[in-house]
This record gives sequence, structure tokens and C-alpha cells, in this order.
Amino acid sequence: MLRAEMAEALRTPEGALEGLPDFPFAARYRDVDGLRLAHIDEGEGPPVVFLHGEPTWSFLWRKVIPPVRDAGFRCVAPDLVGFGRSDKPPDIDFYSYDSHVALAATLLEDLDLRGVTMVVHDWGGPIGLRLAVEQPDRVDRLVIMDTGLFTGRQRMTDAWLAFHDFVARTEDLPVGFLVRGACKTDPGDEVIAAYDAPFPSPASKAGARAFPLILPQSPDAPGAAAGQRVLEALRDDRRPTLMLWGDSDPVLPLSVAERFAESIGRPPPRPIEDASHFLQEDQGRLIGDLIADWLLAG
Repeated sequence: MLRAEMAEALRTPEGALEGLPDFPFAARYRDVDGLRLAHIDEGEGPPVVFLHGEPTWSFLWRKVIPPVRDAGFRCVAPDLVGFGRSDKPPDIDFYSYDSHVALAATLLEDLDLRGVTMVVHDWGGPIGLRLAVEQPDRVDRLVIMDTGLFTGRQRMTDAWLAFHDFVARTEDLPVGFLVRGACKTDPGDEVIAAYDAPFPSPASKAGARAFPLILPQSPDAPGAAAGQRVLEALRDDRRPTLMLWGDSDPVLPLSVAERFAESIGRPPPRPIEDASHFLQEDQGRLIGDLIADWLLAG
């Protein structure tokens, strides 16, 4: 770990993240190598871990968690380092695929989670699917939404390439604006403000800026070999998997979803109607019900 950067980590004031709409969940904290990492932990029963991606945080899951919790499951949703209530090293070079996976793995270990259903979205996919491959004794099921594995061989859409270029030149990343633009239905100013709230300064946005920039675009780029290993491992993996996908995702459209499902030996995903990339905003309750029903069906 990079302790120099950790010593300078930024921390969003608690008051900035209180009173958010439909988000009554209490923060819980762990100290990992000098970083304070946050998660929410709701309900009792077999654990379901929800991993967010770019540029969101556990707030993304606020509509999805209640149906799963109420069906008899323990819902754990971390804020990745650099996001939400977790500490935010301001040095963009701190962030890498390996560092995110290593820090996310400590959640499973510190809480001793076993029999996990791993629910992943966006960058939560490469992180959570790698954890599932590397810790198969802890992860029993997968729920995959609007994500992929990055091997340096994947084809990126024009929309994603435009997003990458925008992030590369924009230090003060407009997080809420990006979320709003990838929702089918405008979630409203109060919700958008909740996505902006963890990032009170340009320096606090280093983690959000880093994700598009660390995505490997060639097979010899950092992280590409790890992504390839995970892809190959999942091809022969027979753990139960539910794939859900927004039918109006401009960044990862259904055609990409179908190719990704085929590459990991799964059937095409179930389209979620009237949902864009942030399908949890557009159809969160439906997604929670679908996950709960799938888990209860065994």
C-alpha cells in the first residue's frame, strides 16, 4: 500500500452525507492500512454484497437493498476507496485495479463473509468478479449488471471513448451531471446532489477520475492480464448467475451485454425496460425484487 498518499487522504465531512433522500442506512467503518473505509450493513441472513462503480457510491443501491433485506438477506454495500464515505487519497496514481481489488477483499475478510451473493455494476464488475474468482470459498452466486471485464482486447463504444477523453481533461469532474446523463428518467436535483455530496473539492475526485483512465485499452496495459485471467476462469465457472441489463444503456448497450455473457459462458441477460446505465436509479425496486425472488428460488 502507498502509505504516503494514505496519510494525505481526504475525508468528506459527516454532515455532507446526512439527510440524503431515501437513504436511512447507517455508516459502518473499518480501518485498513490507515484508510477509513465505509460500508452499510443491513438485515440478517445469507450475505449479499453490492459493489458500485464509476462515479457512484453505496447510495446507488438504496432502492435495491430493501426488497433483498426484507426477503431475509444481509445486505452489505461498501464505498470503494475514493468514493462515498470512504477516505479519498488525492493522488490519482494511488488508484489501480490491483489496489481496488485488494482493498475490497478486506471487506470479505474483516466481516468473514461466506456464502456471498456478489452483486456488481460498472467498475464493481471487474473488482467483484475478480474477488469471486480469487476467493471462491466465499462467493457462491453472481448478479451482474451493466459491466464487463477489461482485457485490453475489448471494444469500447464511442460513448465510452468520449467519456474517457472528457475525464482526462476535467479535473473538477461533474459527478452528478454524469450520473444524470446515464439515467433514462431524470432522478431530480435532490438525488443528483447526493451523488455530488461525497466530492466537495476537485482533489476529492481523484478516485472518480482514475477509473476511466486505468481501464486497460491494450493487452499489455496494467490490469489487462488480470482481467483476462478472470474472464477465462468464469468461462468454466458454474456458480449460479443472474444477469440484468438496462435496455437503454448508451455506454454498454445490450449488444455488448450479449457478447460479454457469451464470453463468460452465460445466457444473454434479462433486459430491464426503461433503464439506462444506472438502472438502479431507473428501476431499483424492480431490480431488488428480481434479485430477492431469484435468491429465494434457490
